[in-house]
Amino acid sequence: MSKHFQRDLDRLHESILSLSAMVEEMIDLAGRALCDMDQRSLIDLTEMDNQVDQREVAIEEECLKMLALHQPVALDLRRIAAVLKINNDLERIGDLACSIAERARSVRDRPDFPLPVRLEKMVALAAEMVRDALNAFVDFDPVSARAVCRRDEAVNQINREIIAELTSLMEQQPRMVAPAMHCFSATRQVERIADHATNIAEDVVYLVEGEIIRHHRSTSFAVA
Repeated sequence: MSKHFQRDLDRLHESILSLSAMVEEMIDLAGRALCDMDQRSLIDLTEMDNQVDQREVAIEEECLKMLALHQPVALDLRRIAAVLKINNDLERIGDLACSIAERARSVRDRPDFPLPVRLEKMVALAAEMVRDALNAFVDFDPVSARAVCRRDEAVNQINREIIAELTSLMEQQPRMVAPAMHCFSATRQVERIADHATNIAEDVVYLVEGEIIRHHRSTSFAVA
């Protein structure tokens, strides 16, 4: 590997980690907006989303330039391909965080609306999955990545429980239909964040092992 290629890889790694840190902060702000009704979070998220979009484009351009200039193979090629995909997942997570905060604004219009009891747990679990998937990427750790993937079903289960709770609330109190629908949308977006965390974890497995596991999770995740 040439010195120039190693320098570019190091710079790319720093860029994706910087983007990761910003997106993790956005998830935290979205959670506070939804669960704690923190209005300041809405302003901060809008400002950060613009920065995330700009960084996502810059990282993609850098990846494409490296592919054309250095023509990497094997692990180096997989590393750049993984960064391209993780970069896109992070940008989408940032968008979802903003959408969650927007739904929180509508929920806040009804201060008497009772938030689902497991919503905060669901947000925390999705955020944890993102953090652990990114740590697995940094550490080149496919075992931890597979563990992240296995946790996706826990988020899905909480999502189903929250949907049932919201459905019951709307049936019993029709005046709560509007905020409940906004909360339902926010919950679905939290579930999508967990899906993107799973995507990142799957990319880590591909990066380290060269195996694409998207369509055969039941066997791939059997490793403890």
